[in-house]
Amino acid sequence: MEQAFQVDLRGVVDLLSRHLYASPRVYLRELLQNAVDAITARGEGGGRVEIETGGGVLRVRDDGVGLTESEVHSLLATIGRSSKRDELGFARHDFLGQFGIGLLSAFLVADEIEVVTRSAKGGDAVRWTGRSEGSYLVEPGERDEPGTTVTLRARPGSAELLSPSVVAELARTYGSLLPVELVVDGVPITGDGPPWQASYRDPAERRRALERYCEDLYGFTPFDVVDMSVPEAGLTGVAFVLPQPVSPAARASHRVYLKRMLLAESVEGLLPEWAFFARCVVDAGELRPTASREALYEDELLESARQGLGDVLRQWLVTLSETEPSRLRAFLRLHQLGVKAMALQDDDMLRIVDRWLDYETSAGPMTLHEFRRRHPNGRFTGSVDEFRRLAAVAGAQGVGLVNGGYVHDTEIIERLPELDPDIRLARLDAAELTTTFGVLDPATELALRPFLAAAQRAVERLGCEVVVREFDPASLPALYLPSRDAQFREELARAQEEADELWADVLGAVHATVGDERPQLVLNHRNPLARRIMSLGDGGPVDVAVQALYGQALLLGHHPLRPADTAVLNRSFIGLLEWAVHSPEAPSEHG
Repeated sequence: MEQAFQVDLRGVVDLLSRHLYASPRVYLRELLQNAVDAITARGEGGGRVEIETGGGVLRVRDDGVGLTESEVHSLLATIGRSSKRDELGFARHDFLGQFGIGLLSAFLVADEIEVVTRSAKGGDAVRWTGRSEGSYLVEPGERDEPGTTVTLRARPGSAELLSPSVVAELARTYGSLLPVELVVDGVPITGDGPPWQASYRDPAERRRALERYCEDLYGFTPFDVVDMSVPEAGLTGVAFVLPQPVSPAARASHRVYLKRMLLAESVEGLLPEWAFFARCVVDAGELRPTASREALYEDELLESARQGLGDVLRQWLVTLSETEPSRLRAFLRLHQLGVKAMALQDDDMLRIVDRWLDYETSAGPMTLHEFRRRHPNGRFTGSVDEFRRLAAVAGAQGVGLVNGGYVHDTEIIERLPELDPDIRLARLDAAELTTTFGVLDPATELALRPFLAAAQRAVERLGCEVVVREFDPASLPALYLPSRDAQFREELARAQEEADELWADVLGAVHATVGDERPQLVLNHRNPLARRIMSLGDGGPVDVAVQALYGQALLLGHHPLRPADTAVLNRSFIGLLEWAVHSPEAPSEHG
């Protein structure tokens, strides 16, 4: 037999009033929402909400549409009914309320809610008294004019939330921009509406006023103020660009009003993730709140609004690049990570990064556009360490090098051909540098063959090839240049050592397909120390000297050291010490 659910009203009231909302302070926002909705429903324009406090009692009085006795039974006594906007036949977008459960938030601070209401349609006043344990009473009330008065008496422990100072603070927080007259204990709360919609004598005065508004709200003077508008969401407002760097991982939150009632001071997800450098204050007429009215409901309209706000910020940056390039550079120095993130998806932002953002290059800081002009066949590195170890050498050979090792830089450089197919900026293969080095004359190369053979034996088991070239800077005795294949092979070998048996076999199969090009230890014939080592005869410590150069090249290049490399480095150091102590040329103890 089909049966109806049995509902524990006390439990439902407790669930909604105590667990739906993050803070009991929202009770006043919900009461203001109901009052403004009632004024909107009456449809006569203007309207007034009066709040009176004292002695632990709070009264909220409005001159709105009011309710008939049947509407009181239908709307106030049925938990979960959408709200009076549907029952009374008014358009959904005209109302702040969306769920009709806001009145229950009063149970956060009181055990009893008294509502005295008189309908503008006519009829007598009605008093509805709801209690937190789940019961209610409807009886005749006393009120001469249409409208509603809600009365709360603080429960033990909640008197502070109904005190005059706290009520005034909450009224200013939630209701200072409302389009109705709001008065708390005789003091007007509402002013001239949203500051971004106020009239000013000139743009400079408006800018100063909005900067002061930002200082009052957020405690900082913004780098810039950007007007925001998304008509389909009924959204207007301003974005304040942060004057100091902020982590892209930081959760940006914004102040959001719905029909000029504050929804929340820390709403997330209003802007695209890349726009972490801005904080917004907006008023939206069409966006939907969640049931608790403390966040925005994620739907297609919110996604459209998010994209629209992103478009506004993007256009602000484009305009800045065209009209105030010096300010754009200042902004990029502050918030380059956000702009780089945009550039990965947006061609306009990619052009801005290309023309205005300075990169680290072998010829000093400059934009990618300027770098390509100076170095048509330039290269870039995929890591900071690779740039640092090769920038001086590449620059000395006339090979322009860009550091693409910071966040997003490699992806941005590789995306540049999407703007112009003629853009050529290839990743550097370190082995390429040897083709720019000077080769030795045939006689010198012939004379060095015995040394090269001995040097190759010294590092053979390290998987390295020894070559001698001439290159600048002459102060560098040796350079370790791994090819891409060699780097990949080394990474595979390290992974294979750490993997279990199954994955070691898989990685071994991959390893077998990688090319066998070996890294090179390039000795610099222009370096005096390197030449002296090359001139060592059969009695000299060629093996430990070459191994020492190998170890130094690894350390100077910030290459990872394998256990074998560390062992060779230690042995070469000890070997050179022993050779120096026992060498006939070494000074004796007695000098």
